[in-house]
Amino acid sequence: MPARTHTRLHPANTGSVDIRLPWWALALPALAFIALLALILNPSDAHAASGDPAITQLFERVQQLLAR
Repeated sequence: MPARTHTRLHPANTGSVDIRLPWWALALPALAFIALLALILNPSDAHAASGDPAITQLFERVQQLLAR
């Protein structure tokens, strides 16, 4: 018995590609790049970031938002 083939109701667009990325797909790599660039430019300040409560709270908040 032959398999049924489904016909498309709308023809495929051949002129353009429509891809939409979520906002974080661009924001997270940019944030990582900026953080690594900051460490490269001034590596002596890298140890100060671990004790700063504001940065710790920021990372905890980001982790909570991603866990949802």
